[in-house]
Amino acid sequence: MSERTERVESLLRELVATFVVAEANPNPLITITRVSVSPNLRDATVFFTTIPDNREQDALVFMKRAGTELRDHIKKRSNLKYIPNFVFEVDGGERARQYIDDLSRKIEEQK
Repeated sequence: MSERTERVESLLRELVATFVVAEANPNPLITITRVSVSPNLRDATVFFTTIPDNREQDALVFMKRAGTELRDHIKKRSNLKYIPNFVFEVDGGERARQYIDDLSRKIEEQK
């Protein structure tokens, strides 16, 4: 991955997170975990988790519905030549990590 792609991903993660904080309902709490950008910087996948876990579909509906406003938010706050098309996904990897952490904690408590 190029340095430019990493910088764009970092910038987009920060801008998407500020947008979500400003526009989303606090219930469920949406956390942007990462953003993955295509090599040509035209497409981006935004990964997120929610608290509580069972509200992920509500958050996904919000993110998809707010896509146009998100693009406008990024246009105003960045100097990117192209604003990518966004796809939103629940971050299954983060959920798996949290589950493993919980199991590890329980094992440590049993010792």
